[in-house]
Amino acid sequence: MSGKRTGRHALAARALIFAALGDETRLLVVTKLCDGAPLSISRLTAGTDLTRQAVTKHLRVLADAGVVRSERSGRESLFALEPRPIEEMRNYLDSVSQQWDGALARLKAHVEKN
Repeated sequence: MSGKRTGRHALAARALIFAALGDETRLLVVTKLCDGAPLSISRLTAGTDLTRQAVTKHLRVLADAGVVRSERSGRESLFALEPRPIEEMRNYLDSVSQQWDGALARLKAHVEKN
């Protein structure tokens, strides 16, 4: 039964990450953080029409999904990308893609045989 819980937990974690990354604004934030340097909310809102409050809400969703972490630097919080969950999602999607490739190859072989 613990295997099912682990499987369900992994599925729930993946769903949370997909949901977090499924928003255009959050993808913009992640893209800005991809350079590697932690950024303040001011830097994340620069050049956008987003308010600090809106970015804060989106950062909270990303942090809850484990995609972003924050650290204090003096009086401000800096936000950085946490690459591990995104790498795990990439591996998961690669695995699903391989399963589909296999299923489609079997279907093609079956259709061509008949």
